[in-house]
Amino acid sequence: MSNVFDVADYILKECGEIPALKLQKLVYYSQVWSLVWDDAPLFSEEIEAWANGPVVRSLYARHRQNYFAFRDQLGDANYQSLSNTQRETVDAVLHFYGDKPSQWLSDLTHMEDPWIDAREGLSPGERGSKIITQAAMAEYYSGLSPE
Repeated sequence: MSNVFDVADYILKECGEIPALKLQKLVYYSQVWSLVWDDAPLFSEEIEAWANGPVVRSLYARHRQNYFAFRDQLGDANYQSLSNTQRETVDAVLHFYGDKPSQWLSDLTHMEDPWIDAREGLSPGERGSKIITQAAMAEYYSGLSPE
C-alpha cells in the first residue's frame, strides 16, 4: 500500500505549488473516493478532525514550516508507487476539487458528516484530534457522487 506522502507527492506533481491546507483536503478526498470507488484505502495513516478540517498529522508535521510546495521534504515519497487505479482516483479528485480554493474545500468538509461527527463535543475553532474513521468516510460518501 502507498503512504500519504506518496499521494501528496503525486498531487504536488500534478498541481505544482498549492497551500498546505489545500493539499490536506485533496489528500482527504483522495482517500475518501478511493474507499468508495476502489473499496480500498490509498494509505493507512489516520485522518484527524482538526478545526480547519481533515488533517493527516504526519503530513502536517512535514509541511508546517512551509505553506506551499514542499516536495523536497517528503523524504522517500514516490508517487510512482501508486497503481494505475490509484492514480486514476487521485486524477478524478483533482479534476473535481483541484481548482477549488483552500477555504472552499475546508468549508465543504465542515458541512459533511464524517468531520462533523468526529468533532462532536468540540466548539468551532477548538483544537481536537479525533479520528475520522475509514468506515465513516465510506458510509457517508458512498451516498454521494462528486460528478
